[in-house]
Amino acid sequence: MIQLLPLMLERVGLLVIVAFLLSRLKTFRQIIHNELGYKEKLILIGIFGTFGIISNYTGVQIDKGLIQSQAWQINVDYDGAIANTRILGVAIGGLLGGPVVGLGVGLIAGLHRLTLGGFTAVACGISTIFAGVCTGIIGKRFGLKNSLSAWKAVSIGIIMESIQMGIILLVAKPFSEALHLVELIAFPMIFINGFGMLMFIMIIQSILVEEEKTKALQTHKALYIAQQTLPYFRQGLNEHSCKKVAEIILETTKADAISITNEHEVLAHVGAGSDHHVPHHDMATQLTKRVLEEGRIITAQSRGDIQCYKKDCPLQAAIVLPLKAHQKIVGTLKLYFTNASRLTQVEQELAEGLSKLFSTQLELAEAEMQRKLLKDAEIKALQAQVHPHFLFNAINTISSLIRTDADQARKLLIKLSTFFRSNLQGARHMLISLEKELEHVEAYLSIEQARFPGKYKVHFEIEPYLKKVLIPPFTLQPLVENAIRHGFVHGKKGEVMIKVYKEKDKILIITEDNGKGISPELISYLGHTTVVSDKGTGTALWNIKTRIEEIYGKHASFQIMSKPEKGTKIWITLPMQYNKWSEEDVKGIFSG
Repeated sequence: MIQLLPLMLERVGLLVIVAFLLSRLKTFRQIIHNELGYKEKLILIGIFGTFGIISNYTGVQIDKGLIQSQAWQINVDYDGAIANTRILGVAIGGLLGGPVVGLGVGLIAGLHRLTLGGFTAVACGISTIFAGVCTGIIGKRFGLKNSLSAWKAVSIGIIMESIQMGIILLVAKPFSEALHLVELIAFPMIFINGFGMLMFIMIIQSILVEEEKTKALQTHKALYIAQQTLPYFRQGLNEHSCKKVAEIILETTKADAISITNEHEVLAHVGAGSDHHVPHHDMATQLTKRVLEEGRIITAQSRGDIQCYKKDCPLQAAIVLPLKAHQKIVGTLKLYFTNASRLTQVEQELAEGLSKLFSTQLELAEAEMQRKLLKDAEIKALQAQVHPHFLFNAINTISSLIRTDADQARKLLIKLSTFFRSNLQGARHMLISLEKELEHVEAYLSIEQARFPGKYKVHFEIEPYLKKVLIPPFTLQPLVENAIRHGFVHGKKGEVMIKVYKEKDKILIITEDNGKGISPELISYLGHTTVVSDKGTGTALWNIKTRIEEIYGKHASFQIMSKPEKGTKIWITLPMQYNKWSEEDVKGIFSG
């Protein structure tokens, strides 16, 4: 009995080595991890049936109680038997593949055992088929493929091997020889097959765990890349956004070059081959054109498959993926490699995940752009509006001055012209200089003060160098107009203070008046929505706050503080660094 243990250990060791090598094969790993179809079940039957045959051939022959270690068992004497690991492969196959696989593997291993002969051949054949059917039913009933604990598998292996010993006692003749054989081989075979089951299951579990870890890492990396690229894809497919996206992907993947195209030209290419894969040029490869035409992922494993027009192009492999928005192909994402071996299955799956995420981002960006364009149109329509009473009153004031003070009338006409020009400029631009906004304010004040001399006074406290910074148009003028139209009651001289100064990296714009103030109920609505009122709708405040949020997001703020009969104070805080951007930069952010 003890002499049989090391010999059996050698046999199971051989099978474990084969199982380990098998676990490195991509096809086998996919079968283990995915749901089984008929093709996969046939493959499992072939694999574990082969294990059973190998176990039969490499078994240890027992002849009249004597252990005969031979390298390969072809024929077994009539009085002989084989101690082997056949049940091991059959049980694993049944647990993984279910009844069909279990029966198939059991038939292959059992019938093959019958061909070798020996007085236990029939008993071993029956027990092998029985083990395949039982483990297949157990595997299907309890879903052991995905929740197969090592100790459950070991227990099942021990039970199947014990049943085989019982069948040998029941079927094999003469009984005395069968009993003597079982006494000799029972413990070594039960122990070794249990140990082999443990090794097999640990290998299979490592495949499942490794696959899950790989998917988790891929998901994490894909989501990280998507998070980093989202701000740029929100701007749509343009040279600036695509270059930033390509740089991020190149840094976070094993690719040697990244390209992004629209339907007609290369928008960005970073990495190897940048000398001839140039933005704003036609596609350098026929491969990209095929993806745009066919709308499917295409992989190239050689320079010839890429079909670049430059013969000494360093790019040796590529995966080209379509970018879609609303089921329409709008461009491609390309991962290039200078060595074809670097284009692994992991990189392909990551690229496919990124393609889907990026396509979703582009759809969301398009929807966001349409929303912003609609809101932009609404805001510009509001900006272009002039209160009709102001226009009529200004004309009446100027017409009355023509007879009494022609020079003053001429000056007011110039101011009215400046006011209208500022309105038109503001409707066309997202940002203007503070100096231009102050001209708008002064033009408005000149006309109002001509109508109501001495009724109010406006003070300015502005650091001179700040007049060159950019701010959204219609930021100050509506606030001053609100203070004059709604803030002052009859008989009280009004005062308005306008302050603009820098605080750290922020610009603060403050307007403050000593008017009648705003009720607490109304303050909760102003700036958030328009309101219904006999004296106004709150559109100006809502307009200002909305434009600030659209341009600067969370980097800016708009606050109102007011008490009845104590006046109103409004703070607008803008980030200084944003005002250093060019008009075109800000337009790109707003439209994106």
